[in-house]
Amino acid sequence: MARKNPFANLLGHEEQVSDNRALDYATKGATRSLLSSIDEMAAQADKLLEGETIVELDPAVIDDSFAKDRFALDEDDYAEEFQRVLDAVRERGQDSPVLVRPHPKHAGRYMLVFGHLRRRAAVELGRKVRAVIKEMTDRDHVIAQGQENNGRANTSFIEKAVFAAEIANRHFDDDNSTVLAALGADKSTLSKMLAVAGLPAALLKGIGRAKRIGRDRWYDLKLLLDKPSNLDEALSFVATSEVGALPSDQRFDALIAHLKTKKVTARPQASPTRASWAPTDGRLVAEVTADGKKFTLALKARGPDARAFGDYLTEHLDRFYEEFRQRADQQSNGE
Repeated sequence: MARKNPFANLLGHEEQVSDNRALDYATKGATRSLLSSIDEMAAQADKLLEGETIVELDPAVIDDSFAKDRFALDEDDYAEEFQRVLDAVRERGQDSPVLVRPHPKHAGRYMLVFGHLRRRAAVELGRKVRAVIKEMTDRDHVIAQGQENNGRANTSFIEKAVFAAEIANRHFDDDNSTVLAALGADKSTLSKMLAVAGLPAALLKGIGRAKRIGRDRWYDLKLLLDKPSNLDEALSFVATSEVGALPSDQRFDALIAHLKTKKVTARPQASPTRASWAPTDGRLVAEVTADGKKFTLALKARGPDARAFGDYLTEHLDRFYEEFRQRADQQSNGE
């Protein structure tokens, strides 16, 4: 049986009929098709608002979405984008409404689905927020939120990855079809997103949204950090004040450069030590090489003595080793 259209309770009958192709992904499941383009996803987000009554709400009664899709909006990483939105709202008013739903737990309050920067601009200017209010389930909420972000908002790869992980962790389904519908991603990309989003929160916060850093570079970093010593080094590195003062993209670049430099220069190999021994009769020479965990004994002689002495050592290795262990135990016990 075909999957129920997740927007059935959001759109009127005519919109459902005419928009079935755009919703084909959500209708048939993740394994059959993806939304065909970013433009189509933006159009789908627009459909949620078309013909709806726009109201004005006090931003104080609007809570954040339960699914985080952006890093801290009040940090420098968002300063330029927020300023553009703020200037536009100040000059022309809020052209595009935000989408909210009645809060599922608190009567008289609302939960934001999309429009973070517009709501923040309203707070900054002391204005009310122009909004469309729609009843929707949590699943419909994250699909609409993700599609609007993918269609228009300039969210970075790591923000989308963290958003994907948050949806996946809510277990709306067994095949991640909800995540795929929200992000318009294929399963391979989603797999990499979830792997990267699994990095420690302290590390992701230390780097920030890294707006220009894409999927492949983030995944390369994840592979570097699979080595525990690299992960510890990375956490220490991003916590320094010098790195924290850099823009987010530069923090990422600096971390990669640091880890690769450390990989080349770490643990320089010690030179092997060599020694030689000869009996008083001079009939053979023993050459010893110690290189890390490897110890080599080579016997040389003009006559048969090297082979004969080597055979003798081999035959008595058990006794020699036992004597060595007894001596080592005595020394460790202070005898």
